[in-house]
Amino acid sequence: MQQCVSPYSIRRVDGDDEADTIHELHRATSEFPDIDPGNGWWWFAYFDDVPVAYAGIIQSTVYTNAAYFTRVGVLPAHRGNNLQFRLMRVMERYARRSGFEFMISDTTHTVHSANNFVKAGWRMFDPVVPWAFADTLYWRKDL
Repeated sequence: MQQCVSPYSIRRVDGDDEADTIHELHRATSEFPDIDPGNGWWWFAYFDDVPVAYAGIIQSTVYTNAAYFTRVGVLPAHRGNNLQFRLMRVMERYARRSGFEFMISDTTHTVHSANNFVKAGWRMFDPVVPWAFADTLYWRKDL
């Protein structure tokens, strides 16, 4: 039986060193406010050594024992290749190894992202203090 090898690889990157690329990927994949790549931990998904997706987590400002999944973006030409889901799994493993007890995040008007949260075992929850928009869905996963 022949095994399928993915043309994508995922690697952790330094947010300060890769700030320009993180900003470029963010602008190409999101209409939400810009981010601070110097804060948190970041990963790229590469296709032939070219970054085509990114994701990051930061220490939650609401829960001291939680990592906040702050951003993810996949360039349109590379969507449908399970990259967001794969990036989520890598970040979850990192957060677990780093001692976080759970992760939180949110989605607004992004059905594909919400479906990936469900697929990855995240559950919706109601935060005591909502931090985003009125129609935002909030997500949590115990590690």
